Amino acid sequence: MNWRVAVNGAVLVVAVSAGAANASVGESSSRFIDSESGSRRLLSEDARTVLSSIKVENEYRSGYRRSFFVHWSDLDGNGCDAREDVLKRDSISKPQVDPYRCYVVAGDWYSPYDGSKLSDRTDVDIDHVVALKEAWDSGAWAWSDSQRKAYANDLTDGRTLIAVRDRVNVSKGDKDPSNWMPPLRSYWCTYLGNWISIKARWDLSMDRSEFGRINNVLDRDCAGLSIASWSPAPVTTTLSTSTTTTTTAPTTTTVPTVTIAPTVTTTTTATTATTTTTTTTTTTVTTTTTAATKDIYPGSFCSPVDALGSYRGTSYVCSKTNAAGTPYAGGRARWRKSTN
Repeated sequence: MNWRVAVNGAVLVVAVSAGAANASVGESSSRFIDSESGSRRLLSEDARTVLSSIKVENEYRSGYRRSFFVHWSDLDGNGCDAREDVLKRDSISKPQVDPYRCYVVAGDWYSPYDGSKLSDRTDVDIDHVVALKEAWDSGAWAWSDSQRKAYANDLTDGRTLIAVRDRVNVSKGDKDPSNWMPPLRSYWCTYLGNWISIKARWDLSMDRSEFGRINNVLDRDCAGLSIASWSPAPVTTTLSTSTTTTTTAPTTTTVPTVTIAPTVTTTTTATTATTTTTTTTTTTVTTTTTAATKDIYPGSFCSPVDALGSYRGTSYVCSKTNAAGTPYAGGRARWRKSTN
């Protein structure tokens, strides 16, 4: 991959191997000074340097729900949701797309996790490389709804979402590298480089076992691995899970008229005037709306693949395989519990 950067009128070309195993670079990092802002911008960085910048702390393991990460959405407004965009982007042949609803009718995909080639879109999962639950446990629990939506549909960096074989994705689930690595060992260095870059870009932490496993693999198999730069993590403000409406309801209170009979003396007459006081009160009405969730029946047939549903508060996904990766009879998709 080549990065072309204009510096004071000249063009600087920096070659970056984003994920090749045992990649080597002349220096551990490459940077340049932005001539306008004077800020330092990252071009490439040694994987171990980026890894050392990530917080290591215990995970936050409560409260997660897949519905907190709204997907698949069309955040870039091109008429395609994020799943269809990735299917188009990752097809190794020119994809055939229905232009009216942006549906990928046909394509060919290479699953980097296991090296398999796929030509049926129903065999393809769009994987969050750092799974949604893993992101939640590592810091996304403190994000706003808009940040979680931006993460779940991130197309601004090709490392966040990738097309892979569905069975392999099911076996991965929400595991981190301490519990799961791709079956294709030659992809390990690329996978860890992507994992590190996503965690750093989104300011997510690692737990000790996760950090230790990654560090060990970098030492043993991926010495000199370089990670390509990234843009700032996007944030969308299109999602609002609650709205507050304030209305003003005027209330009028009239003080009864009190008349004091005039008192007459030889010199003066005293009369009291009628006084009316109006008081205005403000009533705040809060209305909360939540994203609609499709009610389903576990085990029933469903479509499309990867659709989300809910049954008695538990999240389900429409899938052609069970949680262990075994295909359902007849190749039909069914509702099963979500795994990541």
